[in-house]
Amino acid sequence: MNLPISLTLLRIIFMPIVVVLLLTKGQNMDLWAVGVFLLAAVTDLLDGYLARTRGQITNLGILLDPIADKLLTSAAFISLTELHLVPAWMVVIIVGREFAVSGLRSIASAAGYMLEPSELGKTKMVFQVVAITVIILQGHRFPALHPLGEVLLWMVVVFALASAVQYFWSFWRRMNGRVARRPSPPESIIESVEKEPEEKDVAAH
Repeated sequence: MNLPISLTLLRIIFMPIVVVLLLTKGQNMDLWAVGVFLLAAVTDLLDGYLARTRGQITNLGILLDPIADKLLTSAAFISLTELHLVPAWMVVIIVGREFAVSGLRSIASAAGYMLEPSELGKTKMVFQVVAITVIILQGHRFPALHPLGEVLLWMVVVFALASAVQYFWSFWRRMNGRVARRPSPPESIIESVEKEPEEKDVAAH
């Protein structure tokens, strides 16, 4: 346990608070939701920066950081769907992508290596934070932001799909490389396996 991991865990704690603020009707609740959400997003920048500068990059942090990001953004998008601010089919694509990449990371981890965050994935996260902020504010306070919110939402979908393809391609190439480097069994073992049935046939006669 170190400071970067503590910030990552704090981001997970912020997730239900954002959901409650979004779904609670009241004066300035949208502003409170945006404030807490942006504070959680800032912890994403801080934990990575502190981990690099302090030399505290750990396997736990590498695995936990994207999970915290996915929980925060997925919970926000699902809440916005409940508020009829985001189309459900777009949220299905965004959240489905998060589950797929998380599963891929788990398989890669079980195989003994890590899938590092890609530049497309980081860009997608930036668009998600900006899109969620704009969509919350456009709900009742600034309707004029609606066109911008739609554009940002489409950018999130595009980068979500593009980064998912990149992760799957990286995973497939890595696994193919492992299979190609796997040593073949010695010829003597193959010959002994092939001769064994013949010996049994001779014994049977």
